[in-house]
Amino acid sequence: MYSPSDAALGLWKLRAGDHGKTVHLASRIPPSGSALPSGGEAGGRAVPRKRDCPRASADKCRIRIKMAPPTPLLAVRGSEGLYMLRGSPHFTEHTTFQRDSGKNAKVFTFSRDGSFFALGNGEKVNIVNVNSQNLLHSFDLPKAVCLEFSPKSNVLVTWQLYTTAKDGAGEPNLQLFSVKNGKCLKSFIQKKSQNWCPCWSDDESLCARSVNNELHFFENNDFSTIANKLHLQKINDFVLSPGDQPTKVAVYVPGSKGAPSFVRLYQYPNFEGSQSALANKSFFKADKVKMLWNSKATAMLVIASTEVDKTGASYYGEQTLHYIATNGETAVVQLPKNGPIYDAAWNPNATEFCVVYEVQPNAELWQVSWQPFLDGVFPAKPVTYHAVPSKVLNEEPKTAPAYRPPALRNKPVTSTKLHEDEPPQNMRTQSKSGDKPLSKTALKNQKKHEAKKVAKQEARAKGNQEITSAPPVQNELSNTISSEISGDPELEKKIKNLKKKLKAIEQLKEQAAAGKQLEKNQMEKIQKEAILLKELEDLELGV
Repeated sequence: MYSPSDAALGLWKLRAGDHGKTVHLASRIPPSGSALPSGGEAGGRAVPRKRDCPRASADKCRIRIKMAPPTPLLAVRGSEGLYMLRGSPHFTEHTTFQRDSGKNAKVFTFSRDGSFFALGNGEKVNIVNVNSQNLLHSFDLPKAVCLEFSPKSNVLVTWQLYTTAKDGAGEPNLQLFSVKNGKCLKSFIQKKSQNWCPCWSDDESLCARSVNNELHFFENNDFSTIANKLHLQKINDFVLSPGDQPTKVAVYVPGSKGAPSFVRLYQYPNFEGSQSALANKSFFKADKVKMLWNSKATAMLVIASTEVDKTGASYYGEQTLHYIATNGETAVVQLPKNGPIYDAAWNPNATEFCVVYEVQPNAELWQVSWQPFLDGVFPAKPVTYHAVPSKVLNEEPKTAPAYRPPALRNKPVTSTKLHEDEPPQNMRTQSKSGDKPLSKTALKNQKKHEAKKVAKQEARAKGNQEITSAPPVQNELSNTISSEISGDPELEKKIKNLKKKLKAIEQLKEQAAAGKQLEKNQMEKIQKEAILLKELEDLELGV
């Protein structure tokens, strides 16, 4: 980033006739537009007057000017802030530029000729003269996120995120400032970041910006008056042609409702009438396009691409390349091989263009100088294998051991238990000798129960029948006792209610064992199990 007026040193080389004398003089290159030393010419060569030569002879004396290549400047933003570096071959910090150590210096740009530098640091937007490093203008724009200079560095464009006022009205967020005097030329409302920056012609005689379904044109940076309009439904993108007048405009309109997308070329200001378009190219399969004018503005390349390739052939989507000329000629550029199109560029002669396409090779051969060679240029070296005696014995493969959970690994194997019967949690033990003695009725019922039990065992032994389960002794005893006590209906009702409650408690305990979360009242019922069992036992025993 430099300008011709930089302090570059030139070499004045004086060669005098046949004497071969050479004199080197270090001097500043004269500023642009100033006169060269005596006898100087614009081409850098001069034939001085005779009195300037060492000898006034017929031998010619020539003076040559050799300009040292100007050093570019690089703007670098990192953890240490924003600063400038001198380019090759120095790569040292440009100390005359004041380093910005803040963390909010996120947006900056150079002008096209490198003479101005604009910086937004989260508080202000500053314009700096690169040659003198002087601050030219400062604008109070803390929310600026995009900056751009016009082609001839006459206008600085700033864009902020769109916001609304308290009354709901939108506030202008696109400002255009004069670099010469720092005045705001115009403010617009630009809601979207797409195509936020106006587009200028190279000589800045024409400027255009997209507004809804129209292109508004301004002449000679006079933004107070719209010089012309181009109206098309759903304009998505546009590009002005480079070079001299007349300026041409390329407009892209995406397809909708089955209609194809198209790109049209116009010549400013001829926009009226059905025959005003210089060329028109329609195509399908286009989510976005990239339009490239050649240097003479006689033709354009259009790269149409989709986000997703429905055929699944490419990860990068599907691309097509179109050619459009201002004489109305259009064509689809057929490439020798299928594959994604990465980029295209025009030759400066405006008659040739280059295309980068096709799937990249998955293998390359690099030589020692780290230059790539395509796969297949060099033959592969033969690979030879040497026999090595085997040290592995012919043993039968061992079967994998049985799975053991991580908690039991590296521990001795314990005895295997196939099944275990867990007794019920509410099982009551037999009454001991120290308990309260049974009544006569209870003893009588107990004897009957034992007699029935002996009879069942004898019948089982005779018939060799398998009985899967037998009810607990205490339950049979309670059932027998309850069947004997059948004289009092009020007592039977109490016993029935107690058994119903105990059965419900048993179900709640099974649910708790299965992992179900019980309510508070359900837990209280389980806690009353012992009291209910004691009450049932007393009723059955007639206490």
